[in-house]
Amino acid sequence: MTMDSPGAAIVEAAWQELHGCDRIGAELVAAAYAEPQLRQLFPWVGMWELHFSRCTEARWTWDVPYIGPAAAGPGHCGAYYVAGPSRTQKIGTAATAQEAVAMVVARLPPTCGPAFVGTPEDLAEHERRQRQKP
Repeated sequence: MTMDSPGAAIVEAAWQELHGCDRIGAELVAAAYAEPQLRQLFPWVGMWELHFSRCTEARWTWDVPYIGPAAAGPGHCGAYYVAGPSRTQKIGTAATAQEAVAMVVARLPPTCGPAFVGTPEDLAEHERRQRQKP
């Protein structure tokens, strides 16, 4: 995806919106944005967690780990947990946002590339067609 593609513009706009999000913290957003492999994915926030989607439209994908604060609220100590892709998969805790980001990057799916413009179903159909090409 080039920076002038519609997908890149959509992803960048989502990241810029997150830079002002106080639900997950500026440190985490900055650390994730600084990582090129995550910066190309669509970021979204749910339940005080930072998620990364391989597509740009809701319901988003759930095949990438996500990051949340180890302790919520005003006493948040800066530690994070990494989990996923499913809610039942706990990966571990990290003392810093950078460590949490590294844990996610180490577990990215092999087909994790620039965010696809569309829904998870559109992405699945696109990937199916790609696999069928000779």
